[in-house]
Amino acid sequence: MSNLVVITFDDPDQAKQVKESLRKQQKQGLTTIVDTAVVVKDAEGKVHTDNQMDSGVKAGIVGGSVLGLIIAGILAPIGGLIVGGALGAVIGAAFDKGIQKSFVKDVSEDLKPNTSALFVIAKDSNINATLAMLRQYQGHVYHTTLPSDLEDQLSDALK
Repeated sequence: MSNLVVITFDDPDQAKQVKESLRKQQKQGLTTIVDTAVVVKDAEGKVHTDNQMDSGVKAGIVGGSVLGLIIAGILAPIGGLIVGGALGAVIGAAFDKGIQKSFVKDVSEDLKPNTSALFVIAKDSNINATLAMLRQYQGHVYHTTLPSDLEDQLSDALK
């Protein structure tokens, strides 16, 4: 089961640092990250968003590209690849289970200048390893779909 966690930080760089730490955990097989987004509000109040492409869209692009190549065959392989990839992206986006852009916008508006937020959809996480990694950071749980006992542990780790 996937869970959404949104953590805000009083430092504009910390959300990106935590995202990179989570990516390292994923490479070690300790968690599976479905989607991430980092939002930074700079000193002037301008919002910068780094939203990773949802895995459903990626799968749609790859699947559509392969299907396009098969359909186009020898006649127009490049055209088939382009059309198939575009169609796959549309199909992948239609089944999007990633972070909703409207929710990212809502959280962005709540951020103060020189702060950041990390949005993560993860599944199959080693919660103990993730909590241990998060203890080096100072953040606040803004929103989560975790059960309340895990939310409390997450909040404690970020103090």
